[in-house]
Amino acid sequence: MDATRPVSTDLSQYLGMLRRHWWILVLAVGIGAAGAVAFTGTQPKVYRSAASVLVSPAGTDTNASGGRTKGDINLDTEAQLVRSTAVANGAKQLLRSPLTADELAKPVSVEVPANTTVLVIAYTGDSPQGAQAAAHAFAEAYLRNRESSARAILDRDAAALQAKIKQLNALLTNINAQIARTDGDSPLRPNLESQRRTAQNQLDSNYAKLNELTTATITPGQIISDARMPDKPSSPNPTLNLATGVMAGLLLGLALALLRERLDRRIRTVADVRQRGRVPVLAALDERTAPRFDDVLQPYGPGGRIFNRLRNEVLASLGHGDQIIVVTGASRGTATTLVAANLATALARTGSDVVLIGAHLPDSMIDAAPLARMLGVSATPGLSDLLAGRVSLGEAVQQAPRVPSLRVITTGGAATAAGLMQSQRLRDTLGTLRRQCNFIVIEAPSTSSGADAQSLASLADAAILAVELRRARRPFLLDAAEQLRRVGTPLLGAVVLPRLGAGRTEEPAPAPAVELTADDADPKPLHEPLDDAERTQPLRLPSSADAAKANGSKKGTVTPPRPPGQKGGSEDATAVMNLSDLAAAANDRKKQRDKR
Repeated sequence: MDATRPVSTDLSQYLGMLRRHWWILVLAVGIGAAGAVAFTGTQPKVYRSAASVLVSPAGTDTNASGGRTKGDINLDTEAQLVRSTAVANGAKQLLRSPLTADELAKPVSVEVPANTTVLVIAYTGDSPQGAQAAAHAFAEAYLRNRESSARAILDRDAAALQAKIKQLNALLTNINAQIARTDGDSPLRPNLESQRRTAQNQLDSNYAKLNELTTATITPGQIISDARMPDKPSSPNPTLNLATGVMAGLLLGLALALLRERLDRRIRTVADVRQRGRVPVLAALDERTAPRFDDVLQPYGPGGRIFNRLRNEVLASLGHGDQIIVVTGASRGTATTLVAANLATALARTGSDVVLIGAHLPDSMIDAAPLARMLGVSATPGLSDLLAGRVSLGEAVQQAPRVPSLRVITTGGAATAAGLMQSQRLRDTLGTLRRQCNFIVIEAPSTSSGADAQSLASLADAAILAVELRRARRPFLLDAAEQLRRVGTPLLGAVVLPRLGAGRTEEPAPAPAVELTADDADPKPLHEPLDDAERTQPLRLPSSADAAKANGSKKGTVTPPRPPGQKGGSEDATAVMNLSDLAAAANDRKKQRDKR
């Protein structure tokens, strides 16, 4: 982890991940708990009973050198003796069990409490009575085996002493016989007397040892805590199993949530834009700012203050002579419309002359409504009409009624405008607007929907990305930044918005420029595609006098410059839609349906 990154940032990311994937955690914990309950139900019940035995020194008990336990008795060795075959046979006789000694000894466990001479002999069985009886039987058999072993050792030592005493008695009898045959003044007599005293002393010592062995009391130990009947099974442990299942489910849920977070390419938080998209964040809106499609955000509201700060940062980032700002999106949607409209409004509130261009070509008139509704202007004519040559620049520019310094060029009609974003007419229009206003804000389509955003960015001085959380994806965000970098347009940063709705209100969409009467209406559904004949719109080339009259009738409008080398007169072509053929075709189709 980078030492310069605040720990609180990482913690907030993990908490955000848990908040987004809480259902995975709940599901995994539920599965773990259900598995624990099912496992507990399938396991046989096992009962455990234990008896405590105090081990006393008996016979020749000694502790091994360097043994773990201290004292006269090596309790580690005694613990192993409890599970020996000899003790198991003794317990089998006490229990009268049909099991073999080895099978009977398997459930036995022995513990040695620290700093004690106590053995805890435990037995696990399938019934409380069986566990209690077996634990007591093994404790009793161990003590009996220990006593019999000590008694055998004493008997062996006593037999050895008796054999030695017998030899000493025979030796002493022989010495006494030799002394009786020897004269009192014989030189051998003193030696024989010495041998007799020695033999007599050894005989007396052995008699004393034998007497000690025969009178010794053997105390192998005693049961200080007898086995009790268990009142509940020791296994399975429902509480332990449930806790284990919940913990395993929680760990599995965390792993799945982390894996899903890694595989999820959607941009979910502002931090994702900075870290995963590597794009600086200029502003971030949340649900409290309440993005709207029927009006721009008020300047003193929460959202309006955010765009005021965004305006200040944009102005500080622009260089001398920079006027055109393109706003594009990392994903399809209306986020670009919100950001472009509110940024242009914030710039216009400073008194600067601002033109907002809606270059996000729509698929229908309804899709063009948000920008017109937000600024209170007509949806048509607009940019598509201007670039297609149907209207002049002066006719396409509209004054925003609530913001005096803001002029708007809406997206326009739904006519096909493929390739118009790369046209020379668009470059000439932007050049004219550069000379007549302070700033131009272009609402471009998303970079993921085509090459229009990149083409518009190549004509701009700076770019801003509109990122809609939970809709934009990391590859598209990286691709958007890369597209802008390749055309050399500086990317100022991103404006992050929460996931937006469809972008439509209950207000009806603006009426089309040409309405058909009930008699001329085509009953064919609107979504049914038109044939090539119906898409054809004939052009009328007006005379120079007509063009001058049309331009002169609108005072204060902006007249687009004529490209170099172009002459006046009939070469100034204006596209005019003639729907007479379309209406006639509609009447023919209606008559054919009536006949059928």
